Amino acid sequence: MSKNNDQQKNKRREFLKKSGMAGLAAMFSPLTSLSAKASTSEEEEQINTSLAEKTQTITFLITNDIHAQLHTHDEFFWENGQAVYKKRGGIAVLKTMIDKQKKINPANTIVYDGGDFFHGHGVASLTEGEVLIPIFNKLGYDLMLPGNWEVVYKKKKMLYDMGHTNAAKICANMFHNTTDKDDNNLVYPPYWIKYIGGIKVGVIGYTDHLIPKRQSPAYSEGLKFEHAENSVATYIKYLKEIEGCTVILVATHMGLAQQVGLANNPVIEGTDFIIGADTHERVREPIQGKYTKVIECGAFGSFLGKLDLIIKDGKLSDSKYELLDVDPDKYPANKEMQQMIDAAYAPFKSEMQRSLGVSKTPLVRYFVLETPMDNVITDAMRWKFKTDIALSNGFRFCQPLAIDPKTGEALITKEFLWNMLPVNSNVKTGTVNGKQLFDWLEKELHNAFAKDPSKRFGGWFVRFSGMEVNFTISQELGKRVNSVRINGEALDQNKEYNVIACEREGDPLDTLCRIEKVKDPKILTNTLHEIIEEYLKVRSPIAPKIEGRATATDEPQTLLTQLKGTTYEFR
Repeated sequence: MSKNNDQQKNKRREFLKKSGMAGLAAMFSPLTSLSAKASTSEEEEQINTSLAEKTQTITFLITNDIHAQLHTHDEFFWENGQAVYKKRGGIAVLKTMIDKQKKINPANTIVYDGGDFFHGHGVASLTEGEVLIPIFNKLGYDLMLPGNWEVVYKKKKMLYDMGHTNAAKICANMFHNTTDKDDNNLVYPPYWIKYIGGIKVGVIGYTDHLIPKRQSPAYSEGLKFEHAENSVATYIKYLKEIEGCTVILVATHMGLAQQVGLANNPVIEGTDFIIGADTHERVREPIQGKYTKVIECGAFGSFLGKLDLIIKDGKLSDSKYELLDVDPDKYPANKEMQQMIDAAYAPFKSEMQRSLGVSKTPLVRYFVLETPMDNVITDAMRWKFKTDIALSNGFRFCQPLAIDPKTGEALITKEFLWNMLPVNSNVKTGTVNGKQLFDWLEKELHNAFAKDPSKRFGGWFVRFSGMEVNFTISQELGKRVNSVRINGEALDQNKEYNVIACEREGDPLDTLCRIEKVKDPKILTNTLHEIIEEYLKVRSPIAPKIEGRATATDEPQTLLTQLKGTTYEFR
């Protein structure tokens, strides 16, 4: 072992002790193995110095929030003030794109996924993500981050699915939730270092700290999370001063608003880019925060982000970023990957393609306030059980279902139902009074539109049937709701109302869609899939549209992003 090698290790140990990260000492071997090429012989150092003096490009190819969407599908675009639908995505098409882009810069390209890969499609749900492991590996990822939906199959299965992938895993804020007092209980290494193009690139990973509240609580049992601001400055300092990284990136799965909030937080100073995920936003020009830039690369495998880092004289001199459409008309499907997908899909094909009904209008979930897709779900629940109100979470997942121009209809299959509702929960009923509803609506609006981005849950505003709510987004917590009408009548805060929603596994029995202390709670045997299939059998063809169930005084019903105060537009 060289003298330089010993000195480098001693520096790391001393830094960990002084920074209060002594718990990482037990992870010392994994951390140093990630940067094994940092300690070099004199001959290697001479070669590396020569490389650093040249102008080179390091390329990151980025996906996030694929949500197990195996096939080419309809995708939603907003052009000239109206919705436009185009065919995009498909894992085999994405494979062709990745391979083609890697050939441009073969020695210096890193392929990264920002989470939510293993959940969102029927084949994924029915195999708990396992069928997707070889498909993920075939895509050739170098690095991955767990998203908020990676926990859906519970901790043990998350560890299995991610553990069987070939990519390196990072996450600096996901911990084993044990009674062990040892501080070293990170589930994954907090960062990854790549020696490439004569320099060291460091990537620190953070998933959403609100996972136990956003998801059903049972999903993340055995895990705990912290906000990125608790540790990111320490890791940046470590990568810069001890590891000598020329480029430092922070990879996050926190949602665009939280990521821009982090970019304006002094703890992130020293970071070159935040590579974001979670809210499916399509950042086409990097968003400049006070201390760094933010990008996010869409969803459903419809887009591939490309970030070029230009290195000159051993320093980051410039960057170029573009968001590329995964367009099947431009890129033929990779044959080997398509064969893998077909084989994985085959056992489920007959059931997945079973017809449930048709829609005369597009089924879309991209709008922040109200969506036709969730109107179908909540209408079906209320139709079945004749409750005053039906509720659905503000989910983001599910690509749209466009109208076939030949038939004038959109065919709703079992596969699309799984895309809409990849967790087939039982439904739950209860009774709440008007004041509970009003206070809950204020909290839900705050979850979606809090001025402090760290307080946002990452989803859109809650969906409902049987209720009309008008509000002002720009107001403070407790002052946003202007009016509520239930079944055409003004909300009576003393009156009791029957409510139905999906069961969130792990919630207290008397909690219903985050409404606490409901009366007479009851979990029913009916699942959401059963209810919607029955509804479509009776009511098809359907024609859902935006009806004004949720309206804001200061934003249009076609609002497509929660992010304000920047130049960003969803399109």
